[in-house]
Amino acid sequence: MDVYVLDFGRIDKGDLPLVGGKGTNLGELSRAGFPVPSGFCVTTEAYRAFLEQSGEMAGFFKQLDGIKADDLQEIAVLGKSIRDHLLSVPIPEAVRSAVASGLRHSGSEYAYAVRSSATAEDLPSASFAGQQDTYLNVRGEEQLLQAVRHCWASLFTDRAISYRAKNGFDHRAVRLSVVVQRMVFPEVSGIMFTADPVSGHRHTVSIDASFGLGEALVSGLVSADLYQVRSGQLLSKKIARKKLAIYSLPEGGTTTKELPGEMQERQALGDPQILELAALGERIERHYGSDQDIEWCYEQGRFYIVQSRPITSLYPVPQTGMKPGKARTCSSRSAISR
Repeated sequence: MDVYVLDFGRIDKGDLPLVGGKGTNLGELSRAGFPVPSGFCVTTEAYRAFLEQSGEMAGFFKQLDGIKADDLQEIAVLGKSIRDHLLSVPIPEAVRSAVASGLRHSGSEYAYAVRSSATAEDLPSASFAGQQDTYLNVRGEEQLLQAVRHCWASLFTDRAISYRAKNGFDHRAVRLSVVVQRMVFPEVSGIMFTADPVSGHRHTVSIDASFGLGEALVSGLVSADLYQVRSGQLLSKKIARKKLAIYSLPEGGTTTKELPGEMQERQALGDPQILELAALGERIERHYGSDQDIEWCYEQGRFYIVQSRPITSLYPVPQTGMKPGKARTCSSRSAISR
C-alpha cells in the first residue's frame, strides 16, 4: 500500500514527485491542522505501473515530442487516440489492491471527490490547475477505480498537451497522482484569494461564493457573490443572481438544479461567516508565506478547505535593502490561470 497509496497524514513537501502539487498541498494543510477533509493519494508510482501495461505509449510519446502548441487539430487527434488507448489498458492487480485497501482504511461507506494531481501542478512558477479531470460523489471500489483511470487518461487532454508543449515540459516527465478525498456536501462553496486578483492589493481578501458544489463556480456555470475583507473588516459585498447550483445525487454523481426564485438573490454567506473565512485564508497564507488561491466549502456550520495553491499572476514584492537612488519598475497582470 505504501508504494501506490499515501494517506494525507503521511504526506509532506518532499512527496511532490509522488503525489503532485495538489496532493502535496492537501497533505501539508492536513498535517498543519487546517480543516481538510480526510483522504489519500494514489501515487505517481501507480501511474507509472499503469503505463507499463501499455505497449503503445512509447510510440505516442515520440509523436508528442514533435507536437507544436498551436497544432490544435493534430493535438486533438493524437490526444483522443492516447486517451482512448489508456481507457482500455488494464489496471495492475497490485495497484487495484492498494486502492481498495486505501478506500477501506479511509471508509468505504463514504462518498469521495477524485481529483487529478500532476507533478507540475499548483507550483509557484506554473499553473496546470483545471487541465485534468475531477469526479465528484464517487461511491464504491469499482466507481473509484474507473475515476482513477479517467484521471490518468486526462493527463492527455488537448489543453494539457498544448500547455506542456508551449511551456517546454517533457510529456514523459509530468506524471499524475490522483487525490481521493472524502466528499463534503456543502450548502455554500467557492474560491478565496488572499490578495485581490483584480487590483493586486495584497491586504485585501477576495471571496467568491455560490450555493452547492464549487465546481459550478470553477467551471463558470454560475455567477457568484463577491465579498472583500481588509484588516478584519468587511470592505464590500456584491450579491449576484445565482440561478443554478450543482448538488450530489444519493446514488453517486451530481446534478445541476435551478434554484428557487427567493434563493437566487440571497446572500450566500452571512457576514460573520465571511469574516471567519477570511481569517482562515490569512492563516493559510501565513503558513505558506505567499498569497493563496483557495477552494473552500461550508457544510453544517463548518468551513473545509479542499485546495490551496499559490497565486501565480501577481507582480513580485519589491525586495528590501535596495541601494538609495536605484529605480525599480514592477508590472502586474490581472489574469488568473485556473
